[in-house]
Amino acid sequence: MRLLRMEIMCWMDTKTRSKLGYFDHRRRHHHQCTRQTDTTTATDLTDETRHGNFSDMASSWCNKKTSPTSVSVLLCFLLLLASSNIRPVFSSETGGSHATNQTFRPQEELRKLEIIREHLDKINKPAVKSIQSPDGDLIDCVLSHLQPAFDHPRLKGQKPLEPPERPKGHDPTGMVTENFQSWSFSGESCPEGTVPIRRTTEQDMLRASSVRRFGRKPRRHVRRDTNSNGHEHAVGYVSGEQYYGAKASINVWAPRVFNQYEFSLSQLWVISGSFGDDLNTIEAGWQVSPELYGDNYPRFFTYWTSDAYQATGCYNLLCSGFVQTNSRIAIGAAISPTSSYSGGQFDISLLVWKDPKHGNWWLEFGNGVLVGYWPSFLFTHLRDHASMVQFGGEVVNSRPSGFHTSTQMGSGHFAGEGFGKASYFRNLQVVDWDNNLIPLSNLRVLADHPNCYDIQGGINRVWGNYFYYGGPGRNVRCP
Repeated sequence: MRLLRMEIMCWMDTKTRSKLGYFDHRRRHHHQCTRQTDTTTATDLTDETRHGNFSDMASSWCNKKTSPTSVSVLLCFLLLLASSNIRPVFSSETGGSHATNQTFRPQEELRKLEIIREHLDKINKPAVKSIQSPDGDLIDCVLSHLQPAFDHPRLKGQKPLEPPERPKGHDPTGMVTENFQSWSFSGESCPEGTVPIRRTTEQDMLRASSVRRFGRKPRRHVRRDTNSNGHEHAVGYVSGEQYYGAKASINVWAPRVFNQYEFSLSQLWVISGSFGDDLNTIEAGWQVSPELYGDNYPRFFTYWTSDAYQATGCYNLLCSGFVQTNSRIAIGAAISPTSSYSGGQFDISLLVWKDPKHGNWWLEFGNGVLVGYWPSFLFTHLRDHASMVQFGGEVVNSRPSGFHTSTQMGSGHFAGEGFGKASYFRNLQVVDWDNNLIPLSNLRVLADHPNCYDIQGGINRVWGNYFYYGGPGRNVRCP
């Protein structure tokens, strides 16, 4: 079999007013292609675009050998457009919120794609080994001291810390071990001394509503009142004391999410500060987010912020922050199996607590498996303790076509349907000042819109403090 190579060829007739371009797949031995060398860098592109040299740029850069990625093809196409008088106009066929006539601006799009390439180079670290997951993800095994967290000035040159002391009274109750994610079914694993990281792709970033805020939540993702700016909650919470951690077991579902710009999640929040610009949170749970991941699988996630989701923090390992110490769990990877209606129930146990010795906030998953930690210096108020702990579900309601969304929370069924049908949180606990896990004494439950998503709490000897929650979204009582 002869080796084929994709070549992207762009030809510009600079001697005439007509400027033509084409993409061609050439065999490797094509003499015009093999004489070229790929010396253009992102800096070259910046210099060219700054001086408006798009005609020369198109004829020189597009003729380079490039990898057959979507960004490479788009860059070449945009260079052609930028050097011509072509100004495509796109119209919305869906009648949605997009403008009906939008002028396509190749120079702006070119800069956006350049920013994407720079950002991908920053967060996708060199891999010792890469594993293809059955669900389509690529999992990179990255040396632990090279993970994104160690780009932070306070962590440069350091290595992950040793495991801390667990809270007293801790008895792992999760149903699962480390083999709970789809990528582990491949039979491959990451070597010791590395951490598995889901590779971020160009498509992931192109789906984002804003490249600048890729991997971050919009502001106000903690419930404080019923005016939640499109975010709806059904939560249990405690406040009024000093908290040093929280624990819960959550059953996992695959709720239907109506469109790419909505999500459905179930998580715990460890919170401190006011609900103004100084809000600190640590978060962990599972989520379905088509915008972030490009599919509808429930995925294990983490989050943090120290300024109310403004400039700090991110999901998973998409910025410098969370330090992963586990070589078998990939944060952001899909969870499998999931619970089924009137069938088997699958839950995960999460514990977040503050190490009394060093002050860092650690995350444990399932049966005593340490995932990693958030260094205390990331925070202001949480350097000391939390003032609220919150558990529950959240969805985005974008009110498509003027109606309430049909995005489901949890199982998509109301709390009253109970075990095997509704979603639940069970064995809710907090960590006190002396590193003891203790039951909740004053759990309160609240739903923003109980006709759409509701919640019912309870307590018994087996589950301790618990609640059922969730719902279908749009229905006859939730128009």
